[in-house]
Formats: sequence, C-alpha cells, structure tokens
Amino acid sequence: MHGLWLPGEESLVLKHHLAQQFGLELHWFRYFGASESMGDITSRLDGFVRALAVPEVHFVGHSLGGLVLYRLLEHFPAQPPGRVVFLGVPCAASRAAQRAGLFGPLAQLMGPTVAQELLQPQERRWTHARELGVIAGNQPVGLGQFFAHFDEENDGTIAVSETRLSGVTDQVVLPVSHLGMLVSARVAQQTGRFLTEGKFSPDPG
Repeated sequence: MHGLWLPGEESLVLKHHLAQQFGLELHWFRYFGASESMGDITSRLDGFVRALAVPEVHFVGHSLGGLVLYRLLEHFPAQPPGRVVFLGVPCAASRAAQRAGLFGPLAQLMGPTVAQELLQPQERRWTHARELGVIAGNQPVGLGQFFAHFDEENDGTIAVSETRLSGVTDQVVLPVSHLGMLVSARVAQQTGRFLTEGKFSPDPG
C-alpha cells in the first residue's frame, strides 16, 4: 500500500527483494487519497484481496498506506492469515500533515482520507490477531521537516515517536528517510524477515 500522492511503482526495489530473497509475490493496490473516502478505499481493497483467491496474504503499508491497512482490518477483519509491516506510518499523529494542512492549497490536495486520518486527533491501538512489525527511519531528509520543525528523531516527514503503536509485535529504527526506505535493501531485508518469520533480525548498522 503506497503513501499519499504516490503511484506504487516506487516500491520496485522492495518488490524485487521480496521476490528474490523470500519468494514472495507483491501486488500493488492503488487508491486516491485526495478524492476517495477511507470507506471507499477499504471496500475496494477488501474486494481486491478476495479476488486474489490465495490462502495467505501479507500486507505492507508505507505512510498513509499503513493507516489504510489499519482501517481495512478494523472494518473487514475476515482476511486470509498473514502478517503486516508498517513503513514510516504515522500511527500516533503527523505534525507535518497537520501543519501543511493549514495552507489552503495543500489542504485541498490532501482530500478527505488524509483529513480523517492525519489531521484529527487519533487514539490507535493494534488489537488485530495478525502480527505487526513497524519500521521507522531516522534520516531527516524530506520536505515534511520544514512544516513540522522536528526536534527529535525523524525520517524527514514522520517522527520516530509518531510511528509508535501499542500492541505491535516488533519494531526497528533504520537510517533511512521517508521515501528512501522504499529503495533500501536493508528495509526490504527486514520486511521480508518479518513477513516470513514474525520478527526483525538484529540490525548491525
């Protein structure tokens, strides 16, 4: 699941690593956060998963895509078994989105899904049966830092503290930026490890 304003093809490196090293097949699901409601997106996604007709499905969500997965499992819990990995997902909040939303043109581009999930206070907790692994980045490269003015570890768009979610199985912080994690071999390795084994490997840095 891609993030806001992204098409999905930015995950080609991740797709290659998951296929070559872990034998996993990646399917992109596209949504339009600037024009679709969360209800419409999750309903389409539920149908997309059903159409795959496979016994096991893992989910990987980057940024807003992780929150789409959170709502999918909340509203359509009867999914095939599998695990979930969040990549730079603002589980607790997104100061960058909230402050960017104060600018009229950007607020209009964000649309209803972002307004619902990122611009309003949220209290989230992972209560789903499937295991969740969270990967955060601490390389501060990205336009989000100009809005949020972070004074803590961040990936340039999302602070590490904003990725924290009660109830997760495992979490790791890697030296990558918000977009850089999508082309990082280290992130791909950790993602595949969690999806296949249910835990991240000790990262030597």
